[in-house]
Amino acid sequence: MDLFSGRNDDVSKAAKESDPGAGKQQRGIQSVEVGGRLLQALATARAPLALSDLAASADLAPGQAHAYLVSLTRLGLIKRDELSGRYEPGPLSLRLGLMQLANQPAFRAAVPRVAALAEEIGFSVAICAAGPQGPTIVRYEHAGFPLHVNLHVGTVMSLPATSTGRVFCAYLAPDALRTMWTNQSGGAGDLVEPGQRASLDATLDAIRARGIERGIDAPSPGISSLAAPVLDARGQLCLALTVIGPSGAIDVSWDGPTARALQRAAREIGAEMAAYRT
Repeated sequence: MDLFSGRNDDVSKAAKESDPGAGKQQRGIQSVEVGGRLLQALATARAPLALSDLAASADLAPGQAHAYLVSLTRLGLIKRDELSGRYEPGPLSLRLGLMQLANQPAFRAAVPRVAALAEEIGFSVAICAAGPQGPTIVRYEHAGFPLHVNLHVGTVMSLPATSTGRVFCAYLAPDALRTMWTNQSGGAGDLVEPGQRASLDATLDAIRARGIERGIDAPSPGISSLAAPVLDARGQLCLALTVIGPSGAIDVSWDGPTARALQRAAREIGAEMAAYRT
């Protein structure tokens, strides 16, 4: 008997014999792993890449990388932008990512509550998660009034210009926020003018104090919004919920019924996550 594992040696031996891969490295398909290096390079860059940059990141010759990219594109794991020629994640990658997201406690807790919230208040509600380019809609519940803006799953929100983006700026971990900020600026610099930095910092302090942010006729005229963070037990941002509606119809006052319903839904999701962890 193994005193540390509590298992009988004969039982352990039998288990290994029944599993040929136990205790040794599994044999894989090298070409699949090479293709995986290209996907990993793209995921690490968190931005579309030219062939030469993608090949260098995956430690491949450009010609070799191109052959793999043709197959990955056919599978839908990668797509090539016709204008820039750069490669980015394809529709199958998005579907796989959404499948992984659907298994996350925060998302599972949010979906039914967001559906109920949209029905209660009569306005559309978006669930936004952190993506490499910025806050990204991962679920969109249509309700009530039609909007003249094209919002859908995959839409990326501007960090400084949207209520959702400012919530992420206020609550997201600095390293993740820095990556988003760099990607949205195209690596060319800041997203705000130097003289506006102090104003933005004050706005973020106010968001943390209120626990909610709003956008009025911005970034699209005639459209207003309210956004609230979903925080886990440690106070870390998991998701943001955003209510969107026509400016003439939606009440975006800080203590109005829409704001109260939104914050209640965000708190309930956070509470369910805490219960799930225990």
